[in-house]
Amino acid sequence: MVNYDRILKLSLERGFYFPSSGIYFDSPAGFWEYGPNGNTIKNKFIELWRRELVRRDEMVEIDGSQIMSKNVFIASGHIDNFSDPILMCNKCKATLRADKYIFEKLGINVPERLSNDEIDLIVKQHNLKCPKCGSDFHKTERFNMMFKVGIGPNHDEAYLRPETCQTIFVDFVRIYKTMRGKLPFPIAQVGKSFRNEISPRQSLLRLREFYQAEIEVFCNPTQLDNIPKFEEIKKSTLTIDDGLNVYKITAQEALERKIIPNKLIAYYLTILYQFYEKTGLDMTKARFRKLSDQEKAFYATVAFDMELQTSIGWLELVACNYRSNYDLSQHSKISKEKMEIMDPITNEKVLPHVFELSLGIDRSIYSILENSFCEDKDNNRTFLKLKPYLAPILVGILPLVKKPEIEEIAKQIYVNLKKDFDTYYDESGSIGRRYRRLEEIGVPFAITIDYDSLIDNTVTIRYRDTMEQKRMKIQDLKGFLYETRII
Repeated sequence: MVNYDRILKLSLERGFYFPSSGIYFDSPAGFWEYGPNGNTIKNKFIELWRRELVRRDEMVEIDGSQIMSKNVFIASGHIDNFSDPILMCNKCKATLRADKYIFEKLGINVPERLSNDEIDLIVKQHNLKCPKCGSDFHKTERFNMMFKVGIGPNHDEAYLRPETCQTIFVDFVRIYKTMRGKLPFPIAQVGKSFRNEISPRQSLLRLREFYQAEIEVFCNPTQLDNIPKFEEIKKSTLTIDDGLNVYKITAQEALERKIIPNKLIAYYLTILYQFYEKTGLDMTKARFRKLSDQEKAFYATVAFDMELQTSIGWLELVACNYRSNYDLSQHSKISKEKMEIMDPITNEKVLPHVFELSLGIDRSIYSILENSFCEDKDNNRTFLKLKPYLAPILVGILPLVKKPEIEEIAKQIYVNLKKDFDTYYDESGSIGRRYRRLEEIGVPFAITIDYDSLIDNTVTIRYRDTMEQKRMKIQDLKGFLYETRII
C-alpha cells in the first residue's frame, strides 16, 4: 500500500530527492535537494504550469530577488504577523509548534488567528505536557518565521523572502507600464521562498527552503464580474467544501449560489483545477476548501485552499487568496510611492485589488509521485504511472545483448533521439531488470534492439503501464514519441 515512507524510500533510492548536507551530522532539517530525476520532473512541471496557466492566460512572468529590504516586510505585515505559535517546555526547553501539537494530541484544529491566550486555555483544559519529559509548558509565544540576513560590512538588516509575491507587488507599477497592461493583469513568478519552520516534519512536505509558483492577478474591484473569459469555463465542474457542505458543482452554479463571490475568482479557480487535471492527479480526491475568517491569512478577505487527499490526509497544494488592495496600499504608505494606475477599460485611476494563486511546487510533485505509484503484484513490479510529458525520461534504449552489431544500432537510435527527447541508454544487466529500473522512475517506453533489428530495421516498443510490446520501424520512432508526449 502506498504511503509517505514508501514514496520517500523510492525517492531516495532513485535520485528524486536527497537531504541537504546529508554526509554531515549537523545537517539542518527542512532542507532537501532535487536529484537528477526529481529535478527533471520539477522543470517539466513548471513548464506545464507555464503552458496551461501563464501562456494560456497571457500572463507576464518575472524573476525577482530572493533577498529584500526590511521595509518591504514592514509594509507587507510580515515583520509583525508572519509568525507561528510555539510551546516551550519549562524543564527540557523542547520547543513545539503549538497548533500542530494540539492537533496531533487532540484532533483540534487551531485557526491561524487564534490568540496566545486562547491556545493557553486549550493546553490548560486538556492538561497537555511536554512529550519528551512530561513537564509543563511556558505560556504560548510567537515565533517569526523569516530568515534575517545582514548585508555588507555593517550587516544592514534584510530578509530572505518568505513568499515570492512581494517582488511582484513592489514592481507592479513598473511592470504594468512597461508591458502596457490592462486590468485584469496577471503577473507570474517561479522561485524559492524561505521560512524558518519551527519543527519541520514529513521532510518533503514542510520545508524551510522551497519552490513556489505564484500568480498575482491585479484587477479593478468594480469589474470583477466583467470577465469575458468566464464563458469558456462556466460549465466546468469543481468540488468545493464551504465548511458546511461539499458541492460537486459547475463554476456557473457556484457563482449563482454565491459559493464563489465573482467571475474573476471562479475563472482562475477553474483553470487552476484544469491545470492539475493535466498533471495526472486523481481529481476525485481534490477540493477547494473555503476558509473561515479565523483560518484566513491576515491579508485575505476571501480564501480557498486547493487540497488533495493523500496517504497522510488532506494536503494543501495551492493557497488562493483575494488580498484586496492590502499589499499595494501598504507599500504605497511605507515607500511614499504612488501605486495607482490608469485602467484603460474604465478610463479611471484605480488602486488594483489582487487575487492570488500561490502554488507549492514541492508538495505538488510529491503528490504526483504518490498518485502515480503502482504495485503490480502479479508481475512482481513497482512503477510510477507518470504522464509521458512529466516523466524524467521518456524512453529507454536497451540493446538486448552485448553484441557489437546490435549495440551499434542501439547507439545510433540513442544519438538520433536524445536531442529531441529525454532518453536513457542502458546495457547493464538482464533485460527484465532493466525494464524494472526504468519503470520505477516512471519511464513510459522502452525500445529494445534485437537480432531482428539487424534484418528488418524494426525494434520492440514496450509500454510501461500494460507491458504490451509492439514492433516498429526505426524510422517511425520520432513521430511516435512526438505524439505520445503531446499534452
